[in-house]
Amino acid sequence: MISWLDRREDATIRPGTHGMDTKGRTLSLLPDIYAVCRLDRRAPVPDWATRGLFSSVTRTAAELSVVCPDALVPAGVRKESGWRVLMVEGPLDFSLTGVLASLTGPLAREGISVFALSTYDTDYLLVKQEQCEKALQALRAAGYHVAERCSAQREEDAGVVRRK
Repeated sequence: MISWLDRREDATIRPGTHGMDTKGRTLSLLPDIYAVCRLDRRAPVPDWATRGLFSSVTRTAAELSVVCPDALVPAGVRKESGWRVLMVEGPLDFSLTGVLASLTGPLAREGISVFALSTYDTDYLLVKQEQCEKALQALRAAGYHVAERCSAQREEDAGVVRRK
């Protein structure tokens, strides 16, 4: 079993990180405010659900859930608005253990609720905007570096090509 970071001589194990070495681990705070939406389980995936820098669509037997920029969600769609997205810089190996636990532990102690998502490459934590600054402080105190994505990075990640 591999822990989230290698055990190094200079490793920094902080209380509440479940034994994970958080030194040098980076999280990126994505721009935009996001919404978590609930659609009928039989609904087709709407066009607006897959636009933007970050989106996630999950279908279960009970529902179709969509996470996307709040500004893209049409009126009348059932949603919980006001989320910010923290991305764990990856890719992360599938054999790693404790990644989410090391992130959610410090947040739980501060009373900060999270909505977690994982992709093939990495993990994402969504925190409510009104708790975002408190969450960033807790994660920094736990040894994480938190970078805010600027608009140039945002455009590059979204595949925007500027012509001269």
